Amino acid sequence: MRAVLTRVSSATVTVDGAITGQIGRGFLILLGVGPEDTEQDCDKLCKKLLSLRIFTDDQGKMNLGLEAVNGQVLVVSQFTLYGSCKKGRRPDFFGAAAPDKAEALYERFLRQCETLGYPPQHGVFGAHMMVESVNDGPVTLIVDSKEL
Repeated sequence: MRAVLTRVSSATVTVDGAITGQIGRGFLILLGVGPEDTEQDCDKLCKKLLSLRIFTDDQGKMNLGLEAVNGQVLVVSQFTLYGSCKKGRRPDFFGAAAPDKAEALYERFLRQCETLGYPPQHGVFGAHMMVESVNDGPVTLIVDSKEL
């Protein structure tokens, strides 16, 4: 699984003009699922992301985690994280998991967030979504479960 995690002051996801998820300070997580990903990859990635200490302390160092800042989590599915731009000018997405597998692991990721104490706001799997965020820093990280 792959995630793009952004530290945000606020973030919102909208589907068909209706807000489906909205947070203040916290993490916006764009989440992609690959064909070889497992439940263990999902659990490992979720735990890693939610434990990152990327908020600044009183000395200006990235030393605080979500709990310390009462942070929130917004998760948005994004199969394009597995896009390939190697050939031509139009990316292909053959590296992404099939929708049924991807949705199951996405839903598991949401449940894991809640289990770890951060009930997530979220988008709608497979929908066309509008995502707005106010990036804080900016701080953006790319994390792949295969590298953990």
